[in-house]
Amino acid sequence: MKLGGEFIGMAALALAACSASVESAPAGDEAVGASPALELTGRVVDAADILSPDYETALTDKLEELEERTLVQLVVATTPDLKGHEIEDYSFDLANAWGLGSAERKDGLLLLVAPNERKVRIEVGLGLEASVKDEEAAHIIRTAILPSFRDSDYEAGIDAGVDGLIAEVTPYELKEAA
Repeated sequence: MKLGGEFIGMAALALAACSASVESAPAGDEAVGASPALELTGRVVDAADILSPDYETALTDKLEELEERTLVQLVVATTPDLKGHEIEDYSFDLANAWGLGSAERKDGLLLLVAPNERKVRIEVGLGLEASVKDEEAAHIIRTAILPSFRDSDYEAGIDAGVDGLIAEVTPYELKEAA
């Protein structure tokens, strides 16, 4: 599963009661802080244990189909806590430690959810910057993910977020193939 991509932070939103604020991560090449402790075990890493086994299976199938069709590797991860790190640093370190996406194309994506800290973030590989821009990632979080998360429906929020990312990636990949 580890393929070696480079990541920059694209959008982060704190899950506050009814508001969300967008922040951007430093665009440097070095990861900040210690490497996160999550182990890459598949396309879905549910360390926070918020997803049902049936949903995990369906989501894994959806992510596998995306990768087969577009070569873009999207991983969804949940973590019980950020170990004292900001979500921007944690997700950046995690994406780089896991080496998501192709090393040549730098086309990995990470959707990270920290439900106990009420935070979510999308990390986008450098090669997908043209496809999933900061404002598009923020829009996906704000309009697709957060409404369901506010109702404690993590599966619906993650599913909507993944669908939003797929919609952004697919047209870009099709244009590149034409």
